[in-house]
Amino acid sequence: MSVLQDKSMEISELNTKINSCILCALSKGRKNAVPGEGKVPADLMILGEAPGKFEDIAGRPFIGMSGKFLTKYLEKAGIRREEVFITNAVKCRPPNNRKPKTEEIEACRPYLISQISIVKPKLILALGVSASSSLGMSFSHLSEIRGRITDISIGDRNVKVYVTFHPSFPMRFPKAREGFLDDLVKVKDFIMR
Repeated sequence: MSVLQDKSMEISELNTKINSCILCALSKGRKNAVPGEGKVPADLMILGEAPGKFEDIAGRPFIGMSGKFLTKYLEKAGIRREEVFITNAVKCRPPNNRKPKTEEIEACRPYLISQISIVKPKLILALGVSASSSLGMSFSHLSEIRGRITDISIGDRNVKVYVTFHPSFPMRFPKAREGFLDDLVKVKDFIMR
């Protein structure tokens, strides 16, 4: 069996576990868990906060308005969505799209650690506060860590993380769009090295 087939099987088995997970209360209200999707292994892993309404219905990450915005800006930066792995800090939709609670992020953390181990990204692009926090990063304000590559340890791996806004922020605030695109271009430059 090739490494690629082996990784595909590993991610498929992990997705099965995520789809049947009942480790926190979010599992009670979901239509579908949203494990993640994309290339395995991949140079870039994109980590969001939590699934929204459309993601919950389809069981796929970043397909609603934020997802369409993200895909458009990835393309502008020269990153093809099908070349990356995309997931969220929590795998089930929080009620009314609220931010995930710490205990929900912690319940999903073993899944995230496993995804990182299987995908083996050169870089993780963390979109916003919850995504960054789920990786164990601590800060008072996103501006403290946004826009630079940080080395962190998660599970038994050392990984490089680049933090930027969640796409919903530049969607609502057009003045942030240039900075968001600049961040994605820096990410593209790093993974192309």
